[in-house]
Amino acid sequence: MWIRTETQDDLDAIRQVIGAAFADQPGNGRPEQRIVDGLREAGALTLSLVADIDGRIAGCIAFSPITVSSLPGGEGAVAWFGLGPVAVLPRDQRHGVGKALVRAGLTELERLRATGCVVLGEPRYYQQFGFRAGSGLRLANVPAEYFMALALDGATPQGEVRYHPAFGLS
Repeated sequence: MWIRTETQDDLDAIRQVIGAAFADQPGNGRPEQRIVDGLREAGALTLSLVADIDGRIAGCIAFSPITVSSLPGGEGAVAWFGLGPVAVLPRDQRHGVGKALVRAGLTELERLRATGCVVLGEPRYYQQFGFRAGSGLRLANVPAEYFMALALDGATPQGEVRYHPAFGLS
């Protein structure tokens, strides 16, 4: 398995991976596909990695800037990012593909001098990477235990988080 930055040639495969990974969720993966497409079209897809297994895309992960209400200047003041979506083909799940994507993504964010990262997801899964709930960051209408933060450089700010409009959360 090789984790690498997406290329133009990967875009159809990324859409297929996302659709397959979220097929049992409301919308059958279409909302997640729209998020990634919208971020890419808006130039807000800061980091998009794929897991390449023998030339086929088995998984993908996206990171985009967030804003925090308490920070003057919003996202330009401190480089915090949102992780998501992350998707792995069903046949490749439970083989470490998702973990490899998350680890590689966080390493790349550190290289980009990101200050931190948030994620909305399963606490037991994301805690293994250092994400913690109750950090002082909040996402409206989301149970606090499912919204987690990981400071990469410095303290975690306090306040309400906003994702890019492509997420459709506002």
